[in-house]
Amino acid sequence: MKIFLVLTSIVLPIIMFFLQKFQVKFRIIFNLGAVVSAIIFGDIASMSVYKIIKDNTVFMTNIHSIFLNPLFLSTGGYLGIYFIYRLIIITVDEL
Repeated sequence: MKIFLVLTSIVLPIIMFFLQKFQVKFRIIFNLGAVVSAIIFGDIASMSVYKIIKDNTVFMTNIHSIFLNPLFLSTGGYLGIYFIYRLIIITVDEL
């Protein structure tokens, strides 16, 4: 499982980099995906914090329930891969 996570965090951004080099459409798709993911990720996080404040519950124990939300995890995962992809673009452009 750890090998799969390491490979996806390295291989997927590199694949994204080469795809956007060959077709501009992919760059637009990756950017739109990041915008949508950031909105969903932020909304889920803020709604969870708001619920905890509203219910006056213990913050440290209840906030971890956010990690049970598959939409939160998938959007956060895409943002992580997207940030590595953007760092690759910045690094290659400076060479």
